[in-house]
Parts: sequence; C-alpha cells; structure tokens
Amino acid sequence: MLIKSQLIAEVSKKLPHLPERDIALSINQIVQKMGDVLSEGGRIEIRGFGSFSLHYRPPRRAHNPKTGEKLVTQPKYAVHFKPGKELREQVNASRHIPLTETLEDADEGEE
Repeated sequence: MLIKSQLIAEVSKKLPHLPERDIALSINQIVQKMGDVLSEGGRIEIRGFGSFSLHYRPPRRAHNPKTGEKLVTQPKYAVHFKPGKELREQVNASRHIPLTETLEDADEGEE
C-alpha cells in the first residue's frame, strides 16, 4: 500500500531540486482536479496507466444480515478504474507466481 504522504516523499527523492512543499501542492491539486472531474460526471484517461469513470448502481433489494430487516438501497454512482494495457502488462510481469501454476494448485486442492 502507498499512501499520499509516501508518494510525496518518493517523488521528492527523485526530484531533489524541487521543494517537498511544491510537490505536495502539485499532487494535492492533481487529486483535487480528478475528484472535481468525476464529481461533474466526467471521465479521466491517463495513457499507459488507465481510466477512471463513473458506473451507475441502481437501487436494489437488500437486507441487514444482523437484523434480517429488508430494505432498498439508494441509487448511486461508483468510481470505476480500468487499467491500461501497459499497466496490466507491468503488473503481470512483476508477479512472482505465474498464473498457470496458481490455477494448477487450485485444481489440485479441489480433489
């Protein structure tokens, strides 16, 4: 996991000629702008990384598992992230356990 303060520190290490305060301001402005665009119903695309968009979640029937009370949820929008091809390839290349071995191991456990 990487939190925002760690991201700021990592960028500061790579760009020692810039004050950390300026880097923090830049990252905060980027995050704020992304939130503004999504709040307005927009879409964000960062080539090589991925895209952020809103997905509508209609109301649905549900229940409280603790009390058993039946209810209907409110409609809402959820932020959806779709990774770009380069990011998917980078993540898959960095994994230490090949997916084929994982599938074979899962099959053996079912017997």
